[in-house]
Amino acid sequence: MSQAAPQPEWSADELRRAIKSAGVALWTWIIDDDTFVMDAKAYELWDIAVETDLTFEHLSAKVHPADRDRVRAAFVATRAIDGPFEIDFRILTNASDVRWISARGQGNDGDAATKKMTGIFLDVTGRKQAEEGHELLAGEMSHRVKNLLALAAGLTNMTSRATETKEEMAKQLTQRLTALGRAHELVRPLPDGQGSAASGRHSATSLAAGSRTSAAMAWRTGSMAASRPSHSPYF
Repeated sequence: MSQAAPQPEWSADELRRAIKSAGVALWTWIIDDDTFVMDAKAYELWDIAVETDLTFEHLSAKVHPADRDRVRAAFVATRAIDGPFEIDFRILTNASDVRWISARGQGNDGDAATKKMTGIFLDVTGRKQAEEGHELLAGEMSHRVKNLLALAAGLTNMTSRATETKEEMAKQLTQRLTALGRAHELVRPLPDGQGSAASGRHSATSLAAGSRTSAAMAWRTGSMAASRPSHSPYF
């Protein structure tokens, strides 16, 4: 049975280069006097002047108001938790921009005499923005699917009242659903941000209006088709 290869001993210089290339910021919290010590990368991440003397309370003031109590409680709890911890939260830069930070460390690992705790900060703004974008897309897709199902149910109900036989109903319903699909192509938002329909609230408004327009066009088209001869070239 082969033995595992010995792990290399990383030099201090190699560790510093690895930390710098990964964008990792270092911090130490001296619990007794609440002093917070950070490296230059952490000062840059928090948008604080390097010469500023920090305490945990001073740093907490930069945390987004909606996250502040949660962050304070999490850091205080680390003094009684033996094990790794991680918390993601928002901070406000001097330009009032929102930045997402992930704080990671080891709970209750401070020196018995000095009571120091050490960990890292990571900028996870890009990841959080991607997650928010995915949630927004999933919500919009769910809304659109529900709208289409409601439109299909409405068309089915209206067609059943306007026809006498199941064959006639099937024919008119198929025509109206086909028209609904064609109408949706005409009112869908423009791609790549072209026009107001492709941005923010304008997009939601356009989608709602488009759904109503699609239903009206589908109903009118289906009604017109019912009066055409069966050899009509439109269907």
